[in-house]
Amino acid sequence: MPGEVLVARVTAPAWTPLFTDAAAVVTDGGNLAAHASLIAREYGIPAVVGTGNATHVLRTGQLVTVDGNAGTIETHEG
Repeated sequence: MPGEVLVARVTAPAWTPLFTDAAAVVTDGGNLAAHASLIAREYGIPAVVGTGNATHVLRTGQLVTVDGNAGTIETHEG
């Protein structure tokens, strides 16, 4: 859905259309040269990759702030 954060273990080229509506992307694996990083940069959305556990910690509907420059994800009550 538009404005939601895409959270995944990793992404692949077939996922690229999902970035169109994403507000940000967060992955368990990856690095600055990973698919998620490159495509997020092309779409101008923040990305935090290589978290190791985002898919286990973040939940559907949870409010978060993704800061791609700092490489942080802040969770919010809501």
